Amino acid sequence: MRLPTALRPAFERTLHRLRRDLGFGVAGAAAQFVAWAIPMSVPWLIYEDIAALGWVVLALVLPLVVPAVATPVLTRVQRWRFKELLDIEITGPGWAPRQLWYHLLAGPAVAWGGVLAATMALVGLGAATVYLWIWGVPLSWRLDHVGYSTQAAYVTAGGLILLGLAYALIGALARLDTRAATTLLGPVPAKELERRVEDLTESRAGAVDAADAERRRIERDLHDGAQQRLVSMAVNLGLAKATLKDLPDEARQVIEEAHREAKGAIEELSSLVRGLHPAVLDELGLDAALSGIAARAPLPVRLHVHVPERAAPTVEAVAYFVVSEALANVAKHARAERADVTVVRAGGTLRIVVEDDGVGGADPARGSGLGGLAKRTGSVDGTFDISSPRGGPTVITVELPCAL
Repeated sequence: MRLPTALRPAFERTLHRLRRDLGFGVAGAAAQFVAWAIPMSVPWLIYEDIAALGWVVLALVLPLVVPAVATPVLTRVQRWRFKELLDIEITGPGWAPRQLWYHLLAGPAVAWGGVLAATMALVGLGAATVYLWIWGVPLSWRLDHVGYSTQAAYVTAGGLILLGLAYALIGALARLDTRAATTLLGPVPAKELERRVEDLTESRAGAVDAADAERRRIERDLHDGAQQRLVSMAVNLGLAKATLKDLPDEARQVIEEAHREAKGAIEELSSLVRGLHPAVLDELGLDAALSGIAARAPLPVRLHVHVPERAAPTVEAVAYFVVSEALANVAKHARAERADVTVVRAGGTLRIVVEDDGVGGADPARGSGLGGLAKRTGSVDGTFDISSPRGGPTVITVELPCAL
């Protein structure tokens, strides 16, 4: 018996989808996933039936017992179901009332939907295979119903459509269950995001502090080790130059050159040590440390520092390096005649302004060191802003939180 032409496209599409998916791949996993929801929700379905029958005592007692006893267990089981069947991991402590809402509403709803989908699938399967089992019907019935073949074609098409609807319902139930579970069985999204932000902030602060501590260690090692050795060598060379008068001119020239190089190396190493982490910053604070930078600058620098209460050591270190690098950029690129540095604490914010009267046109994207200043500022959640029109002036404004 040939299928009517009008029903043939729907029949072929449904058959193709079933042949491709039913029992395999996504459909098979979704069907298995939804099927598991039915036994998991039996305790809640029983409870709802008891409450509906008016067993007042149990209806009052169970809501107090179930959240404390059953909810954590069922939550672990449901999380296992999502992990094993859909490879969706729901982690975090979660919130018991939200989990209870899932087990009271979403779980039973998916379970009833699974029962409906299973019923539709069984009825559809029976209808779609009518040509297979119709031969088991007594011959007398078939003789009395001569037109059963035409009717069976429609029954077959209806069964295939019912199978397709069951397939769609299973997918919808799986999506609904996933959305409900990730919302209710996991941690509250806002609290989870807040927790992650706190963790990242703490880890960032720890990394910044560790880097600052490492710079201090290197500064101490250079100051107490290599620098002292160079000083000792320079002193010995100076003594040799002053006391060994009877040496040939060539030897005296070599000693003088070595003495000069040693003093130059000491000066460069001293600058490097100050750049890593100046000891005066720890001992006397920003005012004294920045006064040293201003005094060593190759152009006049007017400095104003008003910090009645010291900021965190890491923040002070960032402020020191910002001013140091900014003045170095002014000396190298700005062709300025003077610079002004203002450092003021206002509440919990340390505000730094470096201004020069140079040619302007400074651009952080051109690798002039300004990009590094912005990154160093951002490492402690600070803000970096620069205004540098052509012709000047250039104004760098940095705001740093005083506490990390």
